[in-house]
Amino acid sequence: MTTASPRQDLGTRVADALSSQVLNAVVGIAGIAIPIAAWVAEKSLLRDVLLGAETVLLLLMVANHMWLRRIYIQLRRANDRHMADARYFALVRQQLERELIAGFGEIADGHLQVYASEVPRLSVLLFQALIDSGSEPKRVLAADLTTSPDLLTQRREYLAVNRRLIESGGTVQRLFICWQDDLARHDFARSLLALVDHHRSLGVQCALGVRDRLRADQAVDFVVVSKAAVLLEEEQGDTDYRRGRSSVYFKHVERWAGRFESIWGHGSDSAPFVLQSYEATARPMLDAGTWDDAAVREAASRL
Repeated sequence: MTTASPRQDLGTRVADALSSQVLNAVVGIAGIAIPIAAWVAEKSLLRDVLLGAETVLLLLMVANHMWLRRIYIQLRRANDRHMADARYFALVRQQLERELIAGFGEIADGHLQVYASEVPRLSVLLFQALIDSGSEPKRVLAADLTTSPDLLTQRREYLAVNRRLIESGGTVQRLFICWQDDLARHDFARSLLALVDHHRSLGVQCALGVRDRLRADQAVDFVVVSKAAVLLEEEQGDTDYRRGRSSVYFKHVERWAGRFESIWGHGSDSAPFVLQSYEATARPMLDAGTWDDAAVREAASRL
């Protein structure tokens, strides 16, 4: 999905080199050898040079240590001997440590992958971080593949953090992407428009996209958080949260923002206008109890 720039690759290589065991071993040996050489040296000038080199080396070691503490996480390792079965615990600990290190390695590269069941909690985290960080623009662009609107109303904590973001001066634009056949169904239309009403009550700007008329690369479930992150989510409405994974990328976010804006559009062809056109047909029928599948299907085909 993303590619690291040459500068970032160089920075990673420098960090790996400075933290390598070989370099630290060489520095440690030099730190021992130089004072010994200075002690046995007969010429005072040579001794002064060696002691000066030792001082510089010591300062570099201190600076390198402080730098490593800033870029690496330090965690205490459990003592196997304190456990009921040291050998068994060691095997479990090693496996968990490998998984933990692999996860932190992904985050260091600007990528986080999670199970679909973790998406609601992660979504709240991303919104709250935008509120707390002061990042600009304080804007969220959300494209939802909407196959079951009722499921979206159940994410109460997520809806609450949407409200908090808007109340703090931010904006949320939400695009509901629906199949044309779904839009012609009475039960779907009622749930969808109730969902739209609820989001509008929170201050969310709502719009509609017809999935049949979008390209494959546009019919994607994603959320762009400011210019900082993008969450690529599994299709909503899938109740089996064991399926698939979702990803967060902290690089090249502007590409996804541009994709969202191309779907949102402007003027009479914009997604908000499409929603208004759909509402103009569907709402009177729902309110009057005179739903007409054929008439709504015809109207949806013109969206």
